[in-house]
Amino acid sequence: MRLLFLGDVMGRAGRSAITSDLPRLREAWRLDFVVVNGENATNGAGLSVEHAKLILQAGADAITLGDHAFDQKDMLGFCESEPRIVRPLNYSKAAPGRGARVFDAPGGRKVLVAQVLGQVFMKRPFDDPFSAVETVLKSHPPGGMVNASLLDVHCEATSEKMAMGHFCDSRASVVVGTHTHVPTGDAMILPGGTAYMTDAGMCGDYHSVIGMDKQEPLRRFITGMPKSRFEPAKGEATLSGLYVETDDRTGKATRVTAVRQGGRLEQSGP
Repeated sequence: MRLLFLGDVMGRAGRSAITSDLPRLREAWRLDFVVVNGENATNGAGLSVEHAKLILQAGADAITLGDHAFDQKDMLGFCESEPRIVRPLNYSKAAPGRGARVFDAPGGRKVLVAQVLGQVFMKRPFDDPFSAVETVLKSHPPGGMVNASLLDVHCEATSEKMAMGHFCDSRASVVVGTHTHVPTGDAMILPGGTAYMTDAGMCGDYHSVIGMDKQEPLRRFITGMPKSRFEPAKGEATLSGLYVETDDRTGKATRVTAVRQGGRLEQSGP
């Protein structure tokens, strides 16, 4: 199966890149299944229903969220009625929606998509991500109930993401990090057959400070004093993510490639 995961969509620039480029990539790379992290798509803070529909219409089969999952209040109801939205597994037990879902893929195949939030350096003490993931992976072994499985690890600390990758090795097809908006250079297949990358990066304007117009972050770093709100940068975006091919029988990854398309970053893809 050919899978594409795209990192955090950041504001209008990221949305524009998704709508203009994802349909083309889906056809050119003959993708079977696409997952997009959309949690910063609406002005850099959460995902609105309008923008979720836009990403789905552009070719995403599933959208993952993150610690800003419900910053846009209309998502509270929408993630209950729209099965293609996946919120974090270890969010509040009272939260609407689900943190793991099985999706249909071409040819009668099944794909598990799950997301978990890290604990290290995060603003809120979310529940233990490892025990949350353990429960899901035990009930959805790749090559058994599902042909492939993808876990979005939404963490601040690279060490926590790496630990999750090793924890899931041989039990998930893909483990990919999000949240820090900077793509890492460690796309690889772990010894047990799990495709891994510490952070997929963002779909946004990299002439910025992690997707935000650079003026206000610079002011705060230099003076320690805020003057205005952060606003997403609006220049040309780079689509950043991970391309993975898996064996339908075993669920193991057979190929992995970092994806960077458009914008300022060095280009890469399958």
